Amino acid sequence: MSDRLSVLKTYKLYVGGKFPRSESGRVYEVTDSKGKWLANAPLSSRKDARDAVVAARKAVDAWSGTTAYNRGQVLYRVAEMLEGRRSQFVHEVADAEGLSKSKATEQVDATIDRWVWYAGWTDKIAQVVGGGNPVAGPFFNLSSPEPTGVVAVLAPQESSFLGLVSVLAPVIATGNTAVVVASEKSPLPALSLAEVLATSDVPGGVVNVLSGRTAEIATPLASHQDVNAIDLAGADEVLAKELEIAAADNLKRVLRPQPVDNWSDAPGIDRMTAFLETKTVWHPTGSLGASGSSY
Repeated sequence: MSDRLSVLKTYKLYVGGKFPRSESGRVYEVTDSKGKWLANAPLSSRKDARDAVVAARKAVDAWSGTTAYNRGQVLYRVAEMLEGRRSQFVHEVADAEGLSKSKATEQVDATIDRWVWYAGWTDKIAQVVGGGNPVAGPFFNLSSPEPTGVVAVLAPQESSFLGLVSVLAPVIATGNTAVVVASEKSPLPALSLAEVLATSDVPGGVVNVLSGRTAEIATPLASHQDVNAIDLAGADEVLAKELEIAAADNLKRVLRPQPVDNWSDAPGIDRMTAFLETKTVWHPTGSLGASGSSY
């Protein structure tokens, strides 16, 4: 049998439902935990970040207007597609994080389950954080959660797949759109996830994935006037402070880095409520029928 050359994968960004190379044409080498070359990843520029924000903004109205039940179906479809590509992600996570095959399998299985978990919450979170408020007078007073808008998400640096999904899924589950900055050291699982999202009924622009230098990409996102919130999970303390100052210019919601001992632990609902606004509506009760009874 004749020898053949392997077909090496070309990793690309994911912006607006398409897979462009960085507009700068730059790439950087990605290596495994032992320093072995794995691939060249796109080195995103400020222009790429701005393009991703434009795509995310265009997708906000349609995605936030989708019923919560339908968003849950879309997130569940992501889990289905990941299940079919499970072996690929086990290999990529093992290389990215220096894990054994069994440990990488645990991480991938937990990631798939994480999508299912958030899919189940899409049509339930409103019941938990919304409700009727007691008021003195003939009024209804109802509070309901609404998405914040465009959220920049700095993925955790060490947990390249499970950590990434743990910060991304709650953002889109609640109707926001996202610009994700993948782990600088281990971006390949995130870039491969983009291929799954593109074939999982997630509309183009709802999730946009950038790779490169976290500080270089995050700085324009933090100061961008059309980004409504930012999750600093993947920033160190110094960078997080700089980004929080930049984000104050347009009063962005900021979720500062939180210590996470184990990303496999039950996530709770904090990352969903972090990027929800509360809308309160007042309405007079009025009267019903000729009897004049009220409700």
